[in-house]
Amino acid sequence: MTQDWFKIGMSSLPMIKLTDDQEQKCLHPLSFLREYESKWVIEFDLPLVEKKDINVYLDEEGILVVEAKLRETYVDSRGDQNSEYEYFKKGIVLPKNINAKNISARFSNSILTITVPKLYKGTKIQIQ
Repeated sequence: MTQDWFKIGMSSLPMIKLTDDQEQKCLHPLSFLREYESKWVIEFDLPLVEKKDINVYLDEEGILVVEAKLRETYVDSRGDQNSEYEYFKKGIVLPKNINAKNISARFSNSILTITVPKLYKGTKIQIQ
């Protein structure tokens, strides 16, 4: 027995929602966060991404935003050249004790390394 979905009503249809991640092919790179005494270091593994396709900025709310775009070009069976894009965007809430003016980013060997220096408002006390 087959069902006519139009006769039984649209409310009986299973609901499928596509999120942006499903509609746009999104990258999910490996990332690492390390804390040191004087800084935070954040690394993203972005193979096949070019430096010109990476954007790093600190937004007005103090969130570090990392965006990347991967363009893949291929030739189909008819010999036509096509391009597909995959996107990545990550927001990282930074702690309050950072030196925002001295944040640096470096891209080398497919690794994006962001260094966030800490601010020290107190005085370190030596233990004897």
